Amino acid sequence: MAALARLHEDAGTVAQDPSAMAEALRLAEALMFASSEPLSEAELAGYLPHGVSAAAVLARLEADYAHRGVTLVRVAGKWAFRTAEDLGHLLVRRVEEPRRLTRAALETLAIIAYHQPVTRAEIEEIRGVATSKGTLDTLLESGWIRLRGRRRTPGRPLTYGTTAAFLEQFGLDRVDDLPGLDELKGAGFIEGRLPKGIDVPMPNDDPGLRDNEDPLDDLFLPLDAGVPEAE
Repeated sequence: MAALARLHEDAGTVAQDPSAMAEALRLAEALMFASSEPLSEAELAGYLPHGVSAAAVLARLEADYAHRGVTLVRVAGKWAFRTAEDLGHLLVRRVEEPRRLTRAALETLAIIAYHQPVTRAEIEEIRGVATSKGTLDTLLESGWIRLRGRRRTPGRPLTYGTTAAFLEQFGLDRVDDLPGLDELKGAGFIEGRLPKGIDVPMPNDDPGLRDNEDPLDDLFLPLDAGVPEAE
């Protein structure tokens, strides 16, 4: 607290108008929080009401914040708010790398959102190009899509749908808050001719299986992944 003692000494016995001091404390507090760099006493003084001592303001702020989650500290001759030393270990910054999707992944995600439950073959027919397994794997790993079940057709292909994490990521309350199909096509997310027999309903992410879906089986593995034979 040596710095606090020095500030009190520097402030001396200069009388401060209570209302001016209160306004100066608010100004200094706001400046300290908003500044990306520590502020010197002289820099702070330039913003304070006339006649208010910057040293006195800093002394008051240091005392007020001495036992709070952030404290006012002197850094290289300047002043800044810092996390209290005893709380630092609780606030280790964890930065998550932003997820960047390719155009193919965005198109695939949009088709799944609008046409769920949808199979990989149906996605490819809508897009007009093949969809790599890697694209679907990326969307599954992101948590934005999930395996719903298997289409009740020959080969029993997997069906895909969106998740609650998809809604959270794109700021949606419900999947039918998505823009209309015409807007989506205009933005270039869906290209090519819609396949025969595929309608365009309002997006629906009801978790219940449809009449043409069976539940997942085979330990939730795709058919082409193989299942160990019974001994």
